[in-house]
Amino acid sequence: MPQDYRRFQSDIGSQRPSMSEPKVFFGREEVSASEKTARVHNVFDSVASRYDVMNDFMSLGTHRVLKRIVVETAALRQGNAVLDAAGGTGDISRLLTKAVGPSGSVTCFDINNAMLEEGRDRSIDAGCMDVNFVLADAQQLPFQDAQFDAVTIGFGLRNVADQSRALTEFRRVLRPGGRLVVLDFSKPTNPVLGFAFGTFMRTWPLIGSLVVGTPRPYEYLVESIETHPSQNVLALMLRDSGFNEVRYDNLLGGIAALHWGTAT
Repeated sequence: MPQDYRRFQSDIGSQRPSMSEPKVFFGREEVSASEKTARVHNVFDSVASRYDVMNDFMSLGTHRVLKRIVVETAALRQGNAVLDAAGGTGDISRLLTKAVGPSGSVTCFDINNAMLEEGRDRSIDAGCMDVNFVLADAQQLPFQDAQFDAVTIGFGLRNVADQSRALTEFRRVLRPGGRLVVLDFSKPTNPVLGFAFGTFMRTWPLIGSLVVGTPRPYEYLVESIETHPSQNVLALMLRDSGFNEVRYDNLLGGIAALHWGTAT
């Protein structure tokens, strides 16, 4: 069950920008880190029930294959403890339960309660009762040091206000030798593919307005992809956060990228 939502929501709402608070991008707009956290929370409130439907459209179904690659790259063993960060509706979490087996544990956290409730309901419907759903912020995780053998995050890092702080938190909760796996949209390596994908992305707000009743979440999604760090920059961020053996693979010609690194 998610932790006390009202208490957590109150904590978020009580955050106020300070003079020293850094500016971050919410789409193309520069806002304070705390304001981005609140806005992202509201964005996903509005799309939770139709989130996977839109994912199927936007990725032409490939997100399901890519998330299986995440699980394979995590190199899990039976009995491992794994954290699925910004896990939303729990699709990666359910795959992870098969990888760690009944002797392992899977914890799925997200900043948005509506997404977690959707994930819990879908897990129950799928007969998967082995995921622990927790309401939490990636920038300040409520977990012990060295608690997990692996951390995965699929299409969620873009939505974190302070990505470097989140990566440092992922490093903290990983055991030495544990692996972080990050899947997210990235920068196509071929200009023609980049142009075609950019054209396709511009249809998302229109489709989103038809599916969820408002274009704004998908306008934000397009903008967040455009401002997300490139493959090389994100790899450097992982190294700066204390990860070794950092690697990445371009997927779908760089439309998405898979990054991974090992905690020391």
